[in-house]
Amino acid sequence: MKLNILKLRTVAIASIFLVSATSCLNDLDVKVSDDELYTLEQFYANPESYKQFLAKIYAGLAVTGQTSPNGNSDLGLEADGGPNEGFSQYIRGYWQLQELTTDEAIIAWGESDNPGIRDLNFNTWNADNKFNEAFFARIFFQIGLVNEFLRETTDEKLSSRGVSADLKAQIKTFRAEARFLRALSYYHAIDIYGKVPFATETEVIGSGIKPPMQSREYVFNYLIGELNDIDTDLAAPKTNEYGRADKVAAWMLKAKLYQNAKVYTGVDKSAEALAEVTKVIASPYKIANIPYANLFKADNNINGAQDEAIFPITFDGIKTKTYGGTTFLILASCTKPVGATLGVNDGWAGFRARQEFIQSTGTDARVMKVSGSTDPAAISDYSKFEEGTKLIKFSNKQANGGNGSDGTFADADFALFRMGDAYLMYAELAIVNGKGSTATALQYINTLRTRGGTINITMSDINSLTTTNAKELFILNERGKEMYWEGTRRQDLIRLNHYASGYTWQWKGGFQNGSSISPTRVLFPIPNKYLNLNSNLSQNPGY
Repeated sequence: MKLNILKLRTVAIASIFLVSATSCLNDLDVKVSDDELYTLEQFYANPESYKQFLAKIYAGLAVTGQTSPNGNSDLGLEADGGPNEGFSQYIRGYWQLQELTTDEAIIAWGESDNPGIRDLNFNTWNADNKFNEAFFARIFFQIGLVNEFLRETTDEKLSSRGVSADLKAQIKTFRAEARFLRALSYYHAIDIYGKVPFATETEVIGSGIKPPMQSREYVFNYLIGELNDIDTDLAAPKTNEYGRADKVAAWMLKAKLYQNAKVYTGVDKSAEALAEVTKVIASPYKIANIPYANLFKADNNINGAQDEAIFPITFDGIKTKTYGGTTFLILASCTKPVGATLGVNDGWAGFRARQEFIQSTGTDARVMKVSGSTDPAAISDYSKFEEGTKLIKFSNKQANGGNGSDGTFADADFALFRMGDAYLMYAELAIVNGKGSTATALQYINTLRTRGGTINITMSDINSLTTTNAKELFILNERGKEMYWEGTRRQDLIRLNHYASGYTWQWKGGFQNGSSISPTRVLFPIPNKYLNLNSNLSQNPGY
């Protein structure tokens, strides 16, 4: 099954949380996308409508609107003040903030077509940055969808509509999944912005009442409570449809929250992180026994990679056309000739790796370089794609060598959570935090190294790490080799104390040789656009 759940044709649901066109709305705006006119009650008269609404929420992680990629964006038309539709795709926005701001990637594009992109490369963004603004809007659009879904699926509402007992039981699971998806977006929000506007389905937003701002710690504690609360109602491990959340996805999200808790709350929660990641590793998900490159190919929903994908965002070149997601990650990483080898008919000559990252990965076979490339690793001019090491990660080729379903839009799914990450999370907890077993950590690291075609390490290698800094750098390097370009790097560098200072890469801070940056840069600013729309919000320090 691929993308059955991701099309909602009857209605387009605009956010109560932030924007529709240029305005900040205080109530749900329901618009028809077909020629037929639907009221809410006509919509919910169809028993399939509940799954359709849930599908719309899932779809918000993959597409930008009802008629992506060149249509009515969920966030409003650019001509009316909304973000550029391509910029606003969820995975593209998340990836750019987590990767272009680190040693793993730098993009060559100019400011004329991509205003603000250079500032992500240089760590010099401000509160008017368009890419930051677009992702902020996308996060809270998603949260607004979930809140409305939960309001429309209460027991009282379902009973008033005569919903059958069987459907009510299904909707109970749907509600748990929706709450997981809301928790996922709030997790991304506190990771990137710290304090955030906050509302759930229980708050009455409207008539001049706008979401209040809550602290990072407040939202962190709320999310842990939510994830504990929905555990009973989520599908059992690996029993849900591919692309939908189950209990393991929630355990993985809790593990992520706990592992970053010291950053988020000032309190170490590594013991709790270990408990959750141990549950994940003991689940039916497993390290896929396939070539490493196949994890990221067009058929990664059926080629064995699905064994490892705890929570994939699903893409399809025919059904989910978008200039974000894995389409962006493939096209922006290559020239047209290289694109042909990746199953696409173009190449946007965008991002490549910075030399310090390449130096940290050595000859590890998992870091897949473009064959025959002799371009210099050093980057003296960030706008020249010819400078910097060209890597391959995602591909629109299938494991058997065939192409994906479309020459422009990719089929490859993007695993937000996968078992390889869980193995490395355990290894970090054991080696850096002193939790768990270093022997088990060694086993997990070598399982990934063996699958990736690189040499194993020994316990002597781990025992030689005698300082905290050495342990942090070892884990950073190991995570970089396995997880590069998967959207984890900024968070990893911050958690392991090598982001603002202590480690420098070319063009960090806007200087060719790199420089330390202000510690306030561990957070992005609340966009000025939304500060002006909601007087409850306040800016992060340094902006």
